[in-house]
Amino acid sequence: MTVPTHALSSKSKVKPRPRWLKALGLESPPESLQIAGVPHRLRELFKHDSWAATALYENPEGVLRVVKLHRQAPVLGLPLAWLGRRTANNERTLLEHLAGLQGIPALAGPVRVAGPALRNAVAREYVAGHPLGNREAVSDTFFHDLNHLLEEMHKRRTVYVDLHKRENIIVSERGAPCLIDFQISLTWPRWLPSGPLFRIFARSDQYHLMKHWARCRPDQCGIDSIEMQKRIPWWIRAHRLVARPFRELRRRLLVRLGIRSGKGRVETEVFAEHALRDIKHVEERAA
Repeated sequence: MTVPTHALSSKSKVKPRPRWLKALGLESPPESLQIAGVPHRLRELFKHDSWAATALYENPEGVLRVVKLHRQAPVLGLPLAWLGRRTANNERTLLEHLAGLQGIPALAGPVRVAGPALRNAVAREYVAGHPLGNREAVSDTFFHDLNHLLEEMHKRRTVYVDLHKRENIIVSERGAPCLIDFQISLTWPRWLPSGPLFRIFARSDQYHLMKHWARCRPDQCGIDSIEMQKRIPWWIRAHRLVARPFRELRRRLLVRLGIRSGKGRVETEVFAEHALRDIKHVEERAA
C-alpha cells in the first residue's frame, strides 16, 4: 500500500483512530481483490473513517478504480454491518440510476476477495483531477455544466444532498465537474410523489451550487459570498441549529480522545483524508 508521506506527518499530539471509529475496525482494505472478475492491487488508501474505507486500485493494464468499503465493524459491541450494506446498496443504486450522465463516474462491477461479491463494497471508475478549491478560478463552463448535471439528476428524481462539501466536487483534468460520494443521496421512488420534501432537497442542491459559484466565479453569477449568506433558506438555517452543535460536540470528543488536536478539524488527524490533502495542495499552489 502506498501512503503519501505528508499524510503521516509528525503530529505528536494525536494518535490514530481506535478500531470502533473505523469502518473496518482493525482491518485494512485488502492488498488485492477482483473487480468484475479482473484482479486489482491496492495503490493508495484515500481515507478510512467511521463510514467507509476508500482506496484506489489498479489492474494489470494500469486502469485505476476506486473501491469504497462501507461500515463492517461493530461500535462498542453494537453490530453495524447491516448499516454498511445499506449505505453501499444506496450508493450502488444511485450510480446505476444516474448512469450515462456526464460528470457521474460509472460503476466498475462487483468486488470480490474470495467467494461471493462483497455486499458492503462499491467500485467505480477513477476520475483524474482534484477537489474544488476554495475560490478556485475554474473555467467559464464549469458551473454551467455542474448546474446542468444537477438539473438532469433532479429530472431523474434524484437529489445529491451532500453538495455543501467542496471535496465531493471534482475538477477533472480537462476542467469539467464530476460528483462523487453518493452514500446519502436520495432517489424518489416512482410511486412516491415528488412533493414539498423533494423540492426542499432539490433547492438545497441549488443553494449549495450557487454558494460555491459565488465563491469561485462571482463575476459569472453576479452574487458574492456575503450576499449568499443573506439568502440561506430557512430549512438550512434550521438544520444548522442542530448540525453545528452536534459537529462541535463530535470534534471536542475526538480532541478529548486524542484523535484530533486544536479545534478538532479533520485535517489534524494522523491520516487526513485524501480529498482534504488535495484541496490544501490546490489552494497552496493558487496562493
